[in-house]
Amino acid sequence: MQVSVTFKHLEPTEAIRTFAEEKVKKINKYIDNPVDANVVLSVQKFRHIAEINFMVNGFAISGTEATDDMYSSIDKVMDKIEKQLRRHKNRLKKRKPRNNVPSIPMEESIYSTEAFEGDSEPSVIKMEDYFAKPMSVDEAVMQLDLLHRDFFVFTNAANNNVSVIYLRKDGNYGLIEPKAA
Repeated sequence: MQVSVTFKHLEPTEAIRTFAEEKVKKINKYIDNPVDANVVLSVQKFRHIAEINFMVNGFAISGTEATDDMYSSIDKVMDKIEKQLRRHKNRLKKRKPRNNVPSIPMEESIYSTEAFEGDSEPSVIKMEDYFAKPMSVDEAVMQLDLLHRDFFVFTNAANNNVSVIYLRKDGNYGLIEPKAA
């Protein structure tokens, strides 16, 4: 497991670095493959903030916690992450294994709203290329929760269509799937 510890507005000490690395390495009991972990420790006024990000089998798992003590911040954020990993592992056990379906490359484009108001053509502000990983709807909901996003684009493993899962205002989830005309 590769662990990188970054200090912001805080004097780097070997004791805190070692404590953070030991805590992060305890998640090996929840995962099979080695992962990359990024730990960012910072101080803002009197708040000690610990932010930890993991990439586990293509899933991003992250957590942030702020307390009056850096050690307790690290403990609390690791408790959150362990809870997420337990939930993730339990969901993986419950679902069926999926077929080895190749990922479909996707493009995300964000257009300016000002361009739509005028008569001019819209201009692309930002474009990202990423792969829509084939997964079940349950796995997409789990990924949406783990990433703390409002929506998630994925390839539905059941029908190989690109689908969008989103968080509704009432707290439930919505699913958008394309239909042939």
